[in-house]
Amino acid sequence: MRTRTKWMGALAAVATAATAATVTTLMQPASAAGPDQLPLTVTNNSGRSDSVHLYVLGTDIRSGKLGFVNQSGAFTAWTGGTNPPSPAPDVSINGPANGSSSTIKVPKHLSGRVYMSFGEKLKFFLTQDGLVQPAPWSPGDANHNILFDWSEFTYNDAGLWINSSQVDHFAVPHAVSVTGSDGATRKTGELKPGGREKVMSTLKGLKGWEKTVVTRSDGTVLRALAPGKAAEGGLFSANYLDSYITQAWNAYTGKTLTVVPFTDQPSVKFFGRTSGSTMNFTDGSGKQVASFQKPSTSDVWGCDGKLGAPNDQVVGPIARTLCAALHRSTLGTIDTQPGGGAADFYKGDITNHYSRLVHENMVDGRAYGFAFDDVQAQESLVHSGDPRSAGITLTPFTGGGNTGGGNTGGGNNGGGNTQPTTTTKPPTSNDPQPAGGSIVSAWQGKCVTVPNNNFSDGQRLTVSDCTGGAGQKWEFKDGTLRSGGMCADVAWGSTANGAAVQLVKCSGNAAQKWVLSGAGDLVNPQANKCVDIAEWNPANGAVLQIWECGGTANQKWRRA
Repeated sequence: MRTRTKWMGALAAVATAATAATVTTLMQPASAAGPDQLPLTVTNNSGRSDSVHLYVLGTDIRSGKLGFVNQSGAFTAWTGGTNPPSPAPDVSINGPANGSSSTIKVPKHLSGRVYMSFGEKLKFFLTQDGLVQPAPWSPGDANHNILFDWSEFTYNDAGLWINSSQVDHFAVPHAVSVTGSDGATRKTGELKPGGREKVMSTLKGLKGWEKTVVTRSDGTVLRALAPGKAAEGGLFSANYLDSYITQAWNAYTGKTLTVVPFTDQPSVKFFGRTSGSTMNFTDGSGKQVASFQKPSTSDVWGCDGKLGAPNDQVVGPIARTLCAALHRSTLGTIDTQPGGGAADFYKGDITNHYSRLVHENMVDGRAYGFAFDDVQAQESLVHSGDPRSAGITLTPFTGGGNTGGGNTGGGNNGGGNTQPTTTTKPPTSNDPQPAGGSIVSAWQGKCVTVPNNNFSDGQRLTVSDCTGGAGQKWEFKDGTLRSGGMCADVAWGSTANGAAVQLVKCSGNAAQKWVLSGAGDLVNPQANKCVDIAEWNPANGAVLQIWECGGTANQKWRRA
C-alpha cells in the first residue's frame, strides 16, 4: 500500500489510488467474503499507565465522503467546517488500559487511519474542504506535545490491507495483524526488544539528526520525525541529500540505468541516461517514454515534485523506483533498479538514516520508512483477501518488545526480508538438557504434539492444547528429541528457513540433533536455526518449522 498522509479534501482519491495500487501489485481476486463489519482488537501491552484514546477516521470509498467510525462500526460523514478551520467534534473511543484489549468494528468500503493517543485526546479541525489532521512536526500544531501515532488501512471487497506507517514519524511502537478465513494470522511492525530506545538514541548521536527526536518538557520522548517532516519544521537540513542526488544523477551520463519496475513482468524494462540535469528514459524499442529533472532533497523525501508518480504504467513506476533508490542510496551504484536487497540499502554516509534505523530495529525488518518503501516489499503491511479479524498491539516503549505475534516465523509472510537476531554462540548437544516431559510454547501455552499419537515415519509435528497424552511426551536422549521411540527431525536434513519439523526413525544424524537453550530456544545445531510455530498460527494443529533464531515468542519453549 502506498502510504499517503494528506486528507485535506483528497482522501477519497487517496483511498482509490491506494486500493488500486495494492490490488494490482498483489494480484488479489476482485471480491472477498470478509464481514461487513470487521472486528479490530487493540491490545495495550505498552507498559504505560496513561489513558489511551482511539479514533477511526477515513473515507467511504463508495461515496467519497470523509467521516469517522464509532466503536460499533457506524460511519458518520463530517459536517460543517469553516475557514479558518474550526474544532471537530470529539469522536474518540475509549482505548484499553495497559494489559487489556478493546474491540472496534471497521465497516467495509472504508480507507483511513486508526489513531491512538496516550494521556490526552487529539485535536482535529474541519474546513469546508475536509479534515485537518495533526502535524506534530510543526511546533505550533495543537497536537505537538501529545504522544500519539496511527496505522493506515483499506478495507473493501478485495480484503483488508493494514500497515504501521512510519512515513511521517516514529512514535508509538505497535504491531498490526490480520487473521483470514484460513485461520492464519499475518503480523508485522513488531519492534525488537529495546528497539524504540535504540532508534531514538542513535538518531540523537548522529551529527545533524539530533533535533529530529522530539522530547516533551516532562522528559517524555514523543517521536522521531522523518527527515522530510523535520526539515519542514526547521529541525533538519533542507539540502541534506543534494550532493548525493547530484552524484547519483550524474553517474548515468556515461552509463545506462535499467529500470524493471514490475516483478511479475520482468520483460518490461526502461533505460535511462542523463543529459545535463535531465534523465531521459526509453523503452525497449528506443522510444522516449519519460523524462525527469534532477530532484531536490525535498522531492526525494516526499517522493513528489520532480519525482511525482502518476497512476500510470510508465512514468509512475519509474518515479517510485527512482525515489526508493535515492532513499536507500543505491542509485548510482546499482545500475538495475529496483536492485540489491536489504543488506545493500542505506550504505552511504549521506542516506536516510531514519528509515535505516527503523528497519534495523524491526523483528522482521519491515517498515514504512518513506512513501514508496513497498518497492521490493520492504513495507510493514499485511493483507488478507478474506479477513475475519484484525489487530493493533501497542508494544513496550522500553526493554522487551515481544507482542506474541509477527511475521518472523512465517515462511510465506516475508521471511526472505527478515533480519533476525541470531544467537552469538550456538548451543551444542553437549549442553546439559532437561529430563523427559512435555515441551510447551511460551507464547500460547500449547504443547509440541505428534498428531493423533500417530508415530509413523514422516509425521509433521504440530502444537496443540496440552493433554498429557503419549504424543506430547518427549525425552532428550543422546542429543536427540524422542517421542514414542521416534525422533524429531528436520525434513531432508535441510538448513533452510521453513523446513518442516517431523517425526522419523532415529538414526543419529545431524538433522535429529536438538538443544533446548537456557534462553528457551529449541535449536537444531546443524542448521543453527530454531523450532518455530509457522505463520504465528495460534490454533491447535499449527505446524512446526525451523527458522533463523529471532528471539520471538513463537520460538520460545519450556519443559513441563
